[in-house]
Amino acid sequence: MKEDQVQDSNEIKDQAINENQAADEAEAAQETGSFTGEETSGEASGSGEKRLQELAEEYQARALRVQADFDNFRRRTQKEKEELAQYATSKLVGELLPVLDNFERALATASASTESEAFGKGVNMIFRQLEGVLKSEGLTAMETVGQPFNPEYHQAIMQVESDEHEEGIVTEEVQKGYLLKDKVLRPAMVKVSM
Repeated sequence: MKEDQVQDSNEIKDQAINENQAADEAEAAQETGSFTGEETSGEASGSGEKRLQELAEEYQARALRVQADFDNFRRRTQKEKEELAQYATSKLVGELLPVLDNFERALATASASTESEAFGKGVNMIFRQLEGVLKSEGLTAMETVGQPFNPEYHQAIMQVESDEHEEGIVTEEVQKGYLLKDKVLRPAMVKVSM
């Protein structure tokens, strides 16, 4: 009999412990927001599906933004590569401009004297060859005299009074300006009417 009483008391204790554990688990489930039982399982799966749908939409929006950013980056780098290729020779051509200026000066002084006719022809041939190379790279001289003053293309060094030109017109070119393709390589130094 004592054994039966001990066994009954152990069963009662086990039953009480199980009930306490079940109550603790139910409380914990309510605090974390997860539900147990048949009635609440439908609501839990519905809200879970909704949350998953929101996450999927958020990740898709992120993916689209990243792809758009990448497309913009790709276009920008492609444009920079094209500009680099187009203007890669600008430093070299810029350094050759003083040589071109000196050739023009030498030709101007050689034409005044007839004794140095052979020298003048040789220098003229070299000048034309250099000019041809620079033109093939996209260098063109600006036409400035008689044009309206434009600070993007001209550098005014002096204003002069002029009866034949109205105000703001380039009257004289002191130093030639050059364009490399469509970019100003060196602005022209000019005198402007006032």
